[in-house]
Amino acid sequence: MKFIMAIIKPFKLDEVREALTALGIEGMTVTEVKGYGRQKGQSEIYRGAEYEIHFLPKVKIEVAVNADQVERTVEVMAAAANSGKIGDGKIFVIDLEKALRIRTGEADAQAL
Repeated sequence: MKFIMAIIKPFKLDEVREALTALGIEGMTVTEVKGYGRQKGQSEIYRGAEYEIHFLPKVKIEVAVNADQVERTVEVMAAAANSGKIGDGKIFVIDLEKALRIRTGEADAQAL
């Protein structure tokens, strides 16, 4: 099992969710986060004054999948989140040692 974490632009969330749903991914966790990468934030003008924004709004998506679904899931997420501009985000794949569905007690692949 693998744990996939993607940090993307907020306006791409619906596209990624729809793509994952079409792939058969049944559940995900979404968190609003702030951060920066290579772009190091941005400058904005508000009421005539320029402000430096160091942390940009992003969305973190977390999904757990079977190992055989990882490559296709990453491909689909990357395609749906891509705008071609700086700050599109990153996808991380992490080993998932154990999963447990609390209600039924199902473990590992059956719990996904």
